[in-house]
Amino acid sequence: MGVREFRQNISELYKKGQKEGIRYIVLNKNTPIFEVRPLTKKDSTLERLLAITAEARGDAKAGRVYTLEDLERELGII
Repeated sequence: MGVREFRQNISELYKKGQKEGIRYIVLNKNTPIFEVRPLTKKDSTLERLLAITAEARGDAKAGRVYTLEDLERELGII
């Protein structure tokens, strides 16, 4: 479907897509530009895990890290 049709009907397409599990390919001048599909619980869990992992990598790169001893002390284990 074209971008204009998608934009004009997004509310109805959303409802139908969620209910029936339909995936849409949106075109611009007959060239596919993106896919729209309902997310499953597995998809959303994976997206959250990817976000957490990216944040953790950024923290590590910036030197915001903790030792095991720091964590034990914070949790009152030591």
